[in-house]
Amino acid sequence: MTAINYAWSALGGDPSLPARITTVARADTLRSRLPVRRLARACVGACALAAAELGARRTGSARVPGVRVDDGAVATAFTSERQLLVDGRAPVQFAPLSRFWRTADGWVRTHANYPHHRARLLAALGLPEGASAEDVAARIAGRPATEVENEVHTAGGLAVALRSPGEWAAHQQAAEVAARPLVERGRLDAARARVLPPLDAGAAPLLPAAGLRVLDLTRVLAGPVATRTLALLGADVLRLDAPWLPELADQHADTGFGKRSAALDLTTGREAFEELLAAADVVVTGYRPGALDRFGLSPEALAERRPGLVVGQVSAWGGYGPWGGRRGFDSLVQAATGIAETEGSADRPGALPAQALDHGTGYLLAAGVLRALTEQSHDGGSRFVRLALARTARWLAAEPARGPEDGEAYEGPDAWLAETDSALGRLRYARPPVSFAGGPGDWARPPVPWGSDPATWS
Repeated sequence: MTAINYAWSALGGDPSLPARITTVARADTLRSRLPVRRLARACVGACALAAAELGARRTGSARVPGVRVDDGAVATAFTSERQLLVDGRAPVQFAPLSRFWRTADGWVRTHANYPHHRARLLAALGLPEGASAEDVAARIAGRPATEVENEVHTAGGLAVALRSPGEWAAHQQAAEVAARPLVERGRLDAARARVLPPLDAGAAPLLPAAGLRVLDLTRVLAGPVATRTLALLGADVLRLDAPWLPELADQHADTGFGKRSAALDLTTGREAFEELLAAADVVVTGYRPGALDRFGLSPEALAERRPGLVVGQVSAWGGYGPWGGRRGFDSLVQAATGIAETEGSADRPGALPAQALDHGTGYLLAAGVLRALTEQSHDGGSRFVRLALARTARWLAAEPARGPEDGEAYEGPDAWLAETDSALGRLRYARPPVSFAGGPGDWARPPVPWGSDPATWS
């Protein structure tokens, strides 16, 4: 089974539809030891096909539009956070304390891009707020990697020991991840079939998610990629953040295309949230499993208050097993699951050529939401779609190795970059890779400043 067929099957799609996908292969994109290019192509292709399928459903067409997946567009989009320029300035990718550190028995990977994660890391290591990278290196060097992992986690920070593929396979969390499908999906109730407003088959561009309202409660990076894609396809996407937890500015700019952004305290602004939920079609969450449950935001609780809802969820490790409640990021999942060792050298761990677990999972999550809307239009029922970076990592590691692929020349990302003015400045950005006949070629609007919109539907 090809990677695209595997992804489409995991989404529950009609097995005949991947024949509608045309691939433009380009040599030397996303080069790595693991088949990242194949995974990236499959995730974007499945997402585009799900969009085309929903568009056909809403226009009453019996034929799903053809889908085109170009490796150049995919590779550029999978590195969108690196392609972004704001008034000519390149963003900072990782903070000084987000890196690999040598330990007494190997390596440990930390993540401290956010101020609160940096503070927790330093506190766990017994270091003052102003500690330098040299201070951290000295404190970690004489300690076992798993000891650092556990102590930082206990303090609410983020660190994982580097593991080989075999060491990860022997871990209980790996066994829990392996027992789950790539895309967990299902019904939450027996609500009536949602009648989606029909779309004009002759409209240009065709926007399969037009008229749908999406509440975006996601952060870093897979969830925002998913909701950015839904915005591309015409959805009214409103991102909500806690007022005290602003997003990193450059990250917000990269993933904010097509969306609106509001700050809302779910403790004091509950009435406003319930008004938003009452008119929402989709809710997408990207916080660690269970973090939002105390606000009544589990899929079951949401569907009880808003029958017919589609709930998409993404997490690092999955909502199960000993690591089910842990925070995590793409770089940490790569370190824990053996990917960093596979991509590294004898002297140092490596990394994938992109944050492919984040981007790939994001496109799959968007595809899962789109497919849930299509299925719901036939059979009804509130729906959930759930993915985990660690499960995507398992798929990547299990993909069979093949020889180098031929393809058209790839001369860099320029052909898939665009520029626009925005309230954030002049932006250079990666254009969307999701492409199907008659579909949109770009977002309808640029990102807006964080928290600058009212917490209401447009």
